[in-house]
Amino acid sequence: MVLLLMACGQKQPPKDRQEGAIVTYHNEPGDSTIYGLSCDGSTDSVLILLPFSGGDPDTFYIFQAWQNHQVLGRPHIGDELAVILNPEDKQEVLMLINLERLKGKWCYQVTPTFRHLSDTTSDIQRRRMIERIPDSVRKKMMAPREYGFQLKRGNTAQSIGERRNNTSDDMSPVEYPKMKRYTGWRLYNGRLVLVTDSLRIPNGKKGKPEQDTANILQLRKDTLVLQFKDHKQIYYRKVEENP
Repeated sequence: MVLLLMACGQKQPPKDRQEGAIVTYHNEPGDSTIYGLSCDGSTDSVLILLPFSGGDPDTFYIFQAWQNHQVLGRPHIGDELAVILNPEDKQEVLMLINLERLKGKWCYQVTPTFRHLSDTTSDIQRRRMIERIPDSVRKKMMAPREYGFQLKRGNTAQSIGERRNNTSDDMSPVEYPKMKRYTGWRLYNGRLVLVTDSLRIPNGKKGKPEQDTANILQLRKDTLVLQFKDHKQIYYRKVEENP
């Protein structure tokens, strides 16, 4: 990383770099994203990017991406970036994602719902049972929980949330949404791919980890908005309190 940062400020690369680029990153098949580091000289109109694939820093135009709200995380010198180019103009950036800004802990609050008691319990009976619960008990039962994930370096991920699978939860009249357990992440053509700890096994064949893919709608210092296939989720950044 230090060598790459030094290269950002070099107008003339060393002789050995000129003779052949040192490839430090390989895209997955089908991924047209350019990954690299933001270099000195970048502005709101121009991006100077040192690609991980090796070679000299490249210059791209990002003004249109700013206008279209497709700069997700303002880049600073040394930030790791993912860039999607216009296929008809290889110097124009369509989307920029600041991977440094994307990494970290992202959370949201969930609240429980009352369990479906039985097929023989009518809606009226269920409502009356709920109404008999004292307010203090109801408030405690309906306490929100924090779900989320941490995106780490090396494309590893860790879920955030309470792992409860005990008798008290089973006996509770309320239940919380099922929480996804993520173990990895990556970008693919500008979309965020979250890898779970579950396996999808089709027709008895060898299973592959399940994945959730989302479009990144917004990425700010304290806010992340993801559009999944069936819902939109807003996250806040979880910052550790100083001891």
